[in-house]
Amino acid sequence: MSLEFSADAQKKIAAACDRYPTKQPVVMAALHLAQKEHGHLSDDVLRLVARTLDLPYAHVYGVATFYTMYRREPGGRQTIRMCTNISCMLRDGYEVLAAFQAKLGLRPGESSAEFTLVEEECIAACANAPCAVVGTEYLLDIKPGQVGALVDRLKAHPHPESEVV
Repeated sequence: MSLEFSADAQKKIAAACDRYPTKQPVVMAALHLAQKEHGHLSDDVLRLVARTLDLPYAHVYGVATFYTMYRREPGGRQTIRMCTNISCMLRDGYEVLAAFQAKLGLRPGESSAEFTLVEEECIAACANAPCAVVGTEYLLDIKPGQVGALVDRLKAHPHPESEVV
């Protein structure tokens, strides 16, 4: 199957390529655009990114599999990235993660049509631990008892990861 980028995505990638002396710095932006347009980063989508940037497939694959923000499998419309690193762990991050699991009926790494739940190593909001990020919205100082209302609010006002690009 031969996939292509939309005209808009092609323009964005070309503009990004014009800013750098090589195309390697554009890989992450191109992967975000590819995920936005194609839902997840299948092997065919990674080949599209490699072909578009004239880079080796292995390089594109390495970037896509190194970062947790890229999905190799289809996921929910919104991804809840719950931090469980040291600051969040010390302030009940695992209890908050358990509350998300109970409310969503998902374990980390699992998806429903609406949500994907990810246990994240760090989202760089340690001063407001425990925290999570959904799309471009940071959920800060989360208490386990707040999770139900947070999920209900996200259902009413979604923050898909596609808003990041």
